[in-house]
Amino acid sequence: MDYCVRELEGKQAHDPLFMKKMNKDKSSSSSTDLPRRVFVHGPVIVGAGPSGLAAAACLKEKNIPSIILERSNCIASLWQLKTYDRLRLHLPKQFCVLPFMEFPSNFPTYPSKQQFIKYLENYAERFHITPKFNETVQQAEFNTKTGCWKVKSLNSKGDVTTEYVCRWLIVATGENAEAVVPNIEGADEFEGVIRHTSLYKSGEEFRGKRVLVVGCGNSGMEVCLDLCNHHATPSLVVRDSVHVLPREMLGKSTFGLSMWLLKWFPLKLVDRFLLLVSWLLLGDTSQLGLDRPTLGPLQLKNLTGKTPVLDVGTLAKIKAGHIKVRPSIKKLKRHTVEFVDGGSENFDGIILATGYKSNVPLWLKEEDMFSMKDGFPMKPFPNGWKGKNGLYAVGFTKRGLLGASMDAKRIADDIEQCLRAEAKHGP
Repeated sequence: MDYCVRELEGKQAHDPLFMKKMNKDKSSSSSTDLPRRVFVHGPVIVGAGPSGLAAAACLKEKNIPSIILERSNCIASLWQLKTYDRLRLHLPKQFCVLPFMEFPSNFPTYPSKQQFIKYLENYAERFHITPKFNETVQQAEFNTKTGCWKVKSLNSKGDVTTEYVCRWLIVATGENAEAVVPNIEGADEFEGVIRHTSLYKSGEEFRGKRVLVVGCGNSGMEVCLDLCNHHATPSLVVRDSVHVLPREMLGKSTFGLSMWLLKWFPLKLVDRFLLLVSWLLLGDTSQLGLDRPTLGPLQLKNLTGKTPVLDVGTLAKIKAGHIKVRPSIKKLKRHTVEFVDGGSENFDGIILATGYKSNVPLWLKEEDMFSMKDGFPMKPFPNGWKGKNGLYAVGFTKRGLLGASMDAKRIADDIEQCLRAEAKHGP
């Protein structure tokens, strides 16, 4: 099916110079020094999160084989290993489905972390998706001579390197591959706990303690609420302006209502409506130290990818004084946090809700599709899914699982068209 790989295999198997070189290399190097070489008759997908699973399922539906390489030991490792216990989907389940499979009807509108993981496991089982776990991709580079991608991965023990040769490469490592940990002056001196949310599980550990949460996105807000529910005393560092919206409006999910309104009204008018209803339901958030951006929530999301906070009860805790809002951190001391406004306060721990970033620039050797600065496709949505030489991206739309599903379908359609054209006209 894959002419490029078949031709390369055939040429190398019958090339005496190549075989002589291979034999020479084998005699001069130990087996652990040489990478195993695997020829893939289909795409290699890097990442077994929801985006990678969606891409594999869409290809499977078209009878196109693929291989998923996953650095962890499970699917959806971010959800399984790096999320807090109380996490739920922030959007209703109908907006978070992967292609060809709905959520069970008995699942609530906002499935829990455990329910979402179960959904993904059932999804992989239904489409017979079996990733190669504990395989960390170290480098992927296109070979112009062979017309194929060479993807080198290292196993978890660090003693086996495998080189996968493929016609197509699908980058599915996503927007949240690596935790963002800011440099804070005095962090080495601080004697309390400093932990990123990827290592936070429950507020039970901080019961009775004073905790500073840095970052006021959905995770930071929800961690503060979780700490309150476990009788800790949290404060929230708000470093920038933020849109806080109620999770539901007029009996409907805010996201669903927004999508419906956008079918009939311009974006700016929908933004005005959302802000008006938010003001009526939540009040003036600036009075709580949560200033709103100049741009509306949907406009800001489209331009920057910054998601508005959907309130699940944190705002009420702030209003009641159970959560204090603080400005940016200036420096840390042994037990004290100094703020940029000149104030200071003692804390037992600091939780960094400072988000994640793409790791694509660390391993993908190409300069046309992905930005080396932030690791995202340089073309804006909806055109960032396809690059040159059989390179694709899934899950980088900044539009959640809905955007990832759109990408996965486009990629499978494109590869199918390529195969059909080759079958009809020849490679």
